[in-house]
Amino acid sequence: ADELVEWCDKLIHWPKPVITMQKNWIGRSEGASILFPLAEGREESIEVFTTRPDTLCGVTFLSLAPEHPLVLNLSAGTRQEKEVRRFVERYRNRTYDERREDLEKEGVFTGVTAIHPLTGEEVPVYVANFVLMEYGLGAVMAVPAHDQRDFDFAIKYGLPIRQVIFPPSVDLTKGGEAHLPLEEAYVDPGILAHSGDFSGMPSEEAKGAIADFLARKGIGGPVVKYRLRDWGFSRQRYWGTPIPIVYCDRCGTLPVPADQLPVVLPTDVKIEGRVSALNEIDSFVKTTCPRCKKGARRETDTMDTFIDSSWYFLRFADPHSADLPFHKEAVETWLPVDQYIGGVEHAILHLLYSRFIAKVLRDLGWLSLDEPFEHLLTQGMVLKGGFAMSKSRGNIVDPDDLVSKYGADSVRLYILFAAPPEKELEWSDSGIEGMYRFLNRVWRIVQGLSWLAETSSYRGRQSDLEDGAKELRGEIHRTIARVTEDVGETFGFNTAISAMMELSNTLRQHASAPYRQVLREGVETLLLLLSPFAPHIAEELWSHLGHEKSLSLESWPKADEAALERKRVEVVLQVNGKVRATLQVAADLSEEELKKLALENDRVRQFVGQSAIRKVIVVSGKLVNVVC
Repeated sequence: ADELVEWCDKLIHWPKPVITMQKNWIGRSEGASILFPLAEGREESIEVFTTRPDTLCGVTFLSLAPEHPLVLNLSAGTRQEKEVRRFVERYRNRTYDERREDLEKEGVFTGVTAIHPLTGEEVPVYVANFVLMEYGLGAVMAVPAHDQRDFDFAIKYGLPIRQVIFPPSVDLTKGGEAHLPLEEAYVDPGILAHSGDFSGMPSEEAKGAIADFLARKGIGGPVVKYRLRDWGFSRQRYWGTPIPIVYCDRCGTLPVPADQLPVVLPTDVKIEGRVSALNEIDSFVKTTCPRCKKGARRETDTMDTFIDSSWYFLRFADPHSADLPFHKEAVETWLPVDQYIGGVEHAILHLLYSRFIAKVLRDLGWLSLDEPFEHLLTQGMVLKGGFAMSKSRGNIVDPDDLVSKYGADSVRLYILFAAPPEKELEWSDSGIEGMYRFLNRVWRIVQGLSWLAETSSYRGRQSDLEDGAKELRGEIHRTIARVTEDVGETFGFNTAISAMMELSNTLRQHASAPYRQVLREGVETLLLLLSPFAPHIAEELWSHLGHEKSLSLESWPKADEAALERKRVEVVLQVNGKVRATLQVAADLSEEELKKLALENDRVRQFVGQSAIRKVIVVSGKLVNVVC
């Protein structure tokens, strides 16, 4: 668990929300365990885990989860027994998510008290609906002054609230009373008060000091806890990987010998009902004990399919190996996976299991890599009406209907354009119509320039072109650069399509220009860039240009560096109307970009000095006047 957490910070090419979810799932918490002996001569103690041992002297009650094994024993024989039993029955069968969503904090006094390990005071023990066995030890030391849930609970049930940490700005010579009463829990760091020998100590420092003191006294000590639990993956069903175990009445539970692996599922199976069909296949169930060679039974449960997906990428590197799952040399040739793409719903389980299995195999000597996936992209869900598409909601969109009306290319293009791949996509039929219109514009451009098939693309130098042709070719090659970066580096499919739309508009504006070779280059470039997104129309129009070779066999276009140079102009920089400097800049710089360059210019800053700037006048491509 420590290594899984540690390596989270090394996965620099993973989305931050996925890393956060993995860390939360592992749930590493540093804190202390503390023993609270029960009062009235009872022998039991309640052990709690807390990440805030610095607040120990602020404890005014204890809270137990309804599932805590001590709860019913504590209340037995007390006046509270029936009420506690009813409360436990009410909450024990509720799921973690249901309990977590409870807005109302509820609880019942168990009828017993515990002894505070430092002060010796008696504190009541409650059973509470917001305490979960999944966290810590299912027992919480309640510090209402420094935990909002405990604060709300204490207010509701009239329990004491004792503040022991105060902001550094508070005068503690008077005990901090001026800071009271609290209107909500104080959860920030501060200085300890009312905490015996620890008073006056910074709270962060006090955490370790109090934990060490508890350890010396034998009543607790520093502890690291994890939310992560053992992984159970057995399933009572036919599909899934067989579990290679046999049961012998004489020899017990034994693994299938290595020379008998893999265990293969039978194919003559009738799947009926909810019970695993393997139980009914004698030829599978009945086997021989590998030790005593007498009759034995195979395990009929199968492994969760998460097992398969936790190492399948390793098999892909060596798919034809017959003697081993994979050979180390093959895996080292191909892995780690350069780019892994999947749904965000796998952000925790599948990805965490895969990382875990990879580390186990590494420790066993099968691998040398530490992490299986270098870059990760988690694509978002497709929504309609604000909800994920599903049959149960009745908000499914039939792609066949859309393809028959708009064509497959329009549908593909819309899905890629409507949102970045990592974001959710809200479905819109009108969005497909927009893509349909764009593809029709591309079609009309090619069909309208009937001479294209008789003209070759421009292959000369950028510097040899006239201004109009040079400007168009610059736009063509800047589009190549933009789309190449968007697709290859950032998965910005939506911005890539937007760049192609801009190029199509530029080509339409130049359709009647005399530089036909540059126009031909522009149309070919547009089709090459469009082909991964809308392959059918791109291929068709490619043939209309006179090409006999398929577009799919062409190389991806490369931007001409010379063509990327933008037209430059001289801009005058003024301070209060007087010329102080000039700049050579790209002609299409925005007013904001020009303003920024002017204010950063050393000569302008020299003449502005300490004067306040009242306004900046920008005339694009000509001048910037800084008025003080």
